[in-house]
Amino acid sequence: MKGAKDMTAGNPFALLFGFAFSLMIGNVFQQLYTLVDTMIVGKYLGVTALAALGATEWLVFVMFGCVQGITQGFSISMAKRFGSHDGEGLKKDVGGSIFLCLLLGILFTATGLVLCKPVLQMLHTPSDMIKMSDIYLRTLYGGVCISFCYNMAAAFLRAAGDSRTPLIAVSLAAVCNIILDLFFVVILHLGVFGAAFATLLSQFFAAAYCLRVIKAGGFVKLGRADLAIQPKRLKHLLFLGLPMGLQNIITGFGGVAVQSVINSFGTVFVAGFTAANKLYGLLETAAVSYSYAVVSYTGQNAGAGKYQRVKKGLGAACVLGIVTSAVMSIVMLTFGKPILGCFLSGEEAVLTQTLEIGCAFLKILAAFFWLLYLLYIVRACVQGMGNTLLPMCSSFLQLAMRVGCAFFLTKRIGQAGVFWGEVFAWFLADVFLCVCLPWVLRRQKRDGVTPIGTV
Repeated sequence: MKGAKDMTAGNPFALLFGFAFSLMIGNVFQQLYTLVDTMIVGKYLGVTALAALGATEWLVFVMFGCVQGITQGFSISMAKRFGSHDGEGLKKDVGGSIFLCLLLGILFTATGLVLCKPVLQMLHTPSDMIKMSDIYLRTLYGGVCISFCYNMAAAFLRAAGDSRTPLIAVSLAAVCNIILDLFFVVILHLGVFGAAFATLLSQFFAAAYCLRVIKAGGFVKLGRADLAIQPKRLKHLLFLGLPMGLQNIITGFGGVAVQSVINSFGTVFVAGFTAANKLYGLLETAAVSYSYAVVSYTGQNAGAGKYQRVKKGLGAACVLGIVTSAVMSIVMLTFGKPILGCFLSGEEAVLTQTLEIGCAFLKILAAFFWLLYLLYIVRACVQGMGNTLLPMCSSFLQLAMRVGCAFFLTKRIGQAGVFWGEVFAWFLADVFLCVCLPWVLRRQKRDGVTPIGTV
């Protein structure tokens, strides 16, 4: 299969870094989807419009994080098939995944469009920005099927060891997003609708490119039998995908609950927190890239029964993660304030206050960013071995910590309680997964690839 990479042989450090590096660049471009939206909206539509996008941030994550998690879960089975050279099983997994993505895409779109306005009201979104938040959210939710298509295609390519095609696709989409943002918002004056619509069109182009490569490159050729509905296989795919989707929903619900507290602090605080979160999200992309690399690496090696390579890969990934997190922390502390200034416009007094809020958040994140990188890596290793339930449980712990700090710690130390809640959530999830990891390794080694091979 052209473009695929067998990760069951070779130096784990080199494999993981090489695979993750392409994803890292791609994820940086993917962050530009929302980053460019935020910068253009903040500069051309003002602080209120920027806050309106910030008020939807976790609701966007709940929906599209779920889509991303589900498709990544499906790819775990594909990676194991690839590692064990089970071509027929791989084709049937792809066929089943296509059916589930279509079904879930329709269901998620309908649910999102019905619930977005009531949820915004429930979160006490300020009256001066709720209309713009609703428009932005409805536009993005209308394109959930596009997101399923792109994420499933990219997840399949990563499972087969191809990180180059997703990089090209998302780079193309980022460039399109910048051009379309400027066209829709600055020239056509379509407001926040234009920013959201530009993002959807850009992701459509990315999906089309990935599908073109899959079709033309001979990755997998499906027959009618591969597209047939097989209840046992669909159940197996959902068993892997739904916990990962629910994991992101749980994380998102924690963010939504925290957002309700943030909204109560007023528009200026929401704007400062939103701007800092955008930079945080950009610097988090390397951690996301390492997690994708570890899932594919672990899945292929577990499928091949090479458990010692799984351990070596985990160690190499942890070293990479700690070093990278230190670099990202330095970026936050050194360049954080001028970067945040790129998101904002308005009166000097308001700008100063907004920047102070954003910089205070970044300083706390920078000191403990290594916890987040280890969380992504360890969680990905557990997922790659086919256990998606324990990572979901870790998300419950993160939810409890974030919500607890937002509602209770803020009453003791003020608004900074929201910032510390993020760090405490990382720490608690890290401890839980590190305790569970040895048990998962032992069980995987004992059970081998039997559960995958029987589907």
